[in-house]
Amino acid sequence: MSHPSPLHSAVVLDRLSFTWPDGTIALDGLSGAFGSGRTGLVGRNGAGKSTLLRLIAGELEPTSGLVTTSGEVATLPQQLTLDVDRRVAELLGVAVPLDAVRAITSGDVDPAHFDAVGDDWDIEARAEASLAEAGLAPDFLDRTVGELSGGEAVLVAIAGIRLRGAPITLLDEPTNNLDREARARLSDMVRGWKGTLIVVSHDLALLELMDDTAELYGRTLSVFGGPYSEWRAWLDAEQDAAKQAEVAAAQALRKEKRQRIEAEVKLAHRARTAKKAEIEKRVPKIIAHGRKMAAEVSAGKLRTEVGAKEEAARAAHDAAGRRVRSDDSMKIELPDPEVSRARRIAELHGSERSWLIQGPERVALIGRNGAGKTTLLERLLASGAGEPTVVPTTDPATESPSGGRPVLRAEAHTDRIGYLPQRVDGLDDRASAFQNIAAVAPHVPEKELRNRLARFLIRGATAERPVGALSGGERFRVALAGLLLADPAPHLVLLDEPTNNLDLDTVDQLVEALRAYRGAVLIVSHDDAFLDRLDLDLTLEIDADGELREA
Repeated sequence: MSHPSPLHSAVVLDRLSFTWPDGTIALDGLSGAFGSGRTGLVGRNGAGKSTLLRLIAGELEPTSGLVTTSGEVATLPQQLTLDVDRRVAELLGVAVPLDAVRAITSGDVDPAHFDAVGDDWDIEARAEASLAEAGLAPDFLDRTVGELSGGEAVLVAIAGIRLRGAPITLLDEPTNNLDREARARLSDMVRGWKGTLIVVSHDLALLELMDDTAELYGRTLSVFGGPYSEWRAWLDAEQDAAKQAEVAAAQALRKEKRQRIEAEVKLAHRARTAKKAEIEKRVPKIIAHGRKMAAEVSAGKLRTEVGAKEEAARAAHDAAGRRVRSDDSMKIELPDPEVSRARRIAELHGSERSWLIQGPERVALIGRNGAGKTTLLERLLASGAGEPTVVPTTDPATESPSGGRPVLRAEAHTDRIGYLPQRVDGLDDRASAFQNIAAVAPHVPEKELRNRLARFLIRGATAERPVGALSGGERFRVALAGLLLADPAPHLVLLDEPTNNLDLDTVDQLVEALRAYRGAVLIVSHDDAFLDRLDLDLTLEIDADGELREA
């Protein structure tokens, strides 16, 4: 482990605390520092990572303590796609000097234009270079945000931060919803990043590009000098050593307890022997009294000695135990839908061939954003018990299908389908987590329902909080719990980008559950590391021409 020196740190936290208005403590007395390079910030959902970024950015005021930064802090704007009429030049942050340069070159010599330009006479060339980083043509400068895909908007905003040269940049889950091409472009930007970059992410490929890995755990911040894989290897080794030390300390404690008991037995035996000798008057009274006093002194010393050894062993055992992490893990146990390997579940049709999902198969659907993957899932869900549905290969939410492109057909052979959408928007934000689950399982007794929620780490006050106030990971767990309470269990589970907003430990649990699931699974994901772990039976791709093919 390493700890950046405050003299060379870009961000310093001094006993930083933050409490939400409802009394929930997010951070408590946090101290630490981030260096001037690239740092990946990891931790479980609910550890306070996003809250910490907002405190560093100045979006939240600390309840107590201080945040000190070495320069201006830039963050990725929230809700980029909502302001669809905003110019791309504005998203890049260059609209004012760009418009001024253009006005001057058109003959307008208003002094205000020269003030707006300052030294940025080459701003258009630099802006076009930034667009190239995002994979966009120069003429996109004058287009609107509404003409960009969500992934393109994210990349343009990040390119704008680089262009403006902010010394400190904070990115919270920047790869969520980015397709493979956009992720590759973001990785290229990060590799050449100048200045301080702090990234909260579950994306293993992105975390491997970091110089340091910081973990927020148990309301403490620790920094490791190296990327995620090296930190993970160190942590696993440290935990193995801690567990071995705990076992050894437990053995030593049992030994000291046993020796204390044996010592007490010996002392009791001596006392009985001395008492018997005194009663039988085998020695003069004065000598017996002297022996008794000496025995009591000796017994006191022995008790003090063995007691001190036992107390030291207990302290060592407690210290060893504190090194071992006893984190709660989500226990995802998917129900058994009793799907035979011969059972026809669903069919996906391209223009040239079709694919049958049969029995407990695991299938991935990949492709660029806007290709129509989410639409295909939704239409497959809507097809119910086998009515074929025609699906345009471009997502109608973003653009219309172009003439001459192939169309895809989806056909379900079961109406027992569970669906977890990308935005997890099927929940009532105003209702509590428990109320949301009770609504989809009205016949399940309350006690059993709460026990099931507890398996997803939704318990106590968290179960009673409005879903709208939960973290992304907590919201996902509520939605997943609702899906798993379906009765009868689904034959087919549809998951759209399920790893978004999940911490890495929860992703591990999800992988194990899906690999053990005895029904069919169809997953849309851009997370290659996640898909690689699922032992997929088939990977299908909607390609650039809108055709469905095997990847």
